[in-house]
Amino acid sequence: MAGAGRARRNAPPREEVLAAAMDMIAERGLEKLTMAALGRAVGMSSGHLLYYFHSKDELLLQALEWSESRLGAERGRLLTRTAPARERLDAYVDLYVPDGHRDPHWTLWLEVWNRSQNADDDARDRQAAIEGAWHRDLVALIAEGVSRGEFRPVDADRFAARLRALLDGFSIHVAIGLRGTDRGQVLGHVREFLDEALHPDA
Repeated sequence: MAGAGRARRNAPPREEVLAAAMDMIAERGLEKLTMAALGRAVGMSSGHLLYYFHSKDELLLQALEWSESRLGAERGRLLTRTAPARERLDAYVDLYVPDGHRDPHWTLWLEVWNRSQNADDDARDRQAAIEGAWHRDLVALIAEGVSRGEFRPVDADRFAARLRALLDGFSIHVAIGLRGTDRGQVLGHVREFLDEALHPDA
């Protein structure tokens, strides 16, 4: 028991474990992220990792929440700048769309989505909270653009729901490396759509 207590006291902080998990996904892909491999990377046994996270599903969800907290901070900085609403909307889209094939954040998101078919209510609520943060920020930005006359009058909530569905579809194509759909093409399609849908004279 004393040895186990020392191991727990000497365990790296939770954030270090989650950061290491994201680094492994970026470098080797999700299929190489095992409890044993992650334990070796942070100097813990797979048993100790299970003590902290209880399951690989929980580890993945916590890693996603940690990654999302960093994206959320960046999103907040982008959206609170003094800049036209459309410029900030383009920045939102840039942040949303994956960097490319096997983007670690989107790789993790897709895996958590896949596993959510059997997730409990708590896990589903936590996933919904992540989605909700992106949605609320987008609704507020669109509503601001409408109120300033930068965008044509639209129902901000409905438009945000449809735009995020479009972004999700395109983002999955980029993340899985679907041929003929790279990040640059996706950004071009989305910006063209926004020009057509939100221009005050549309």
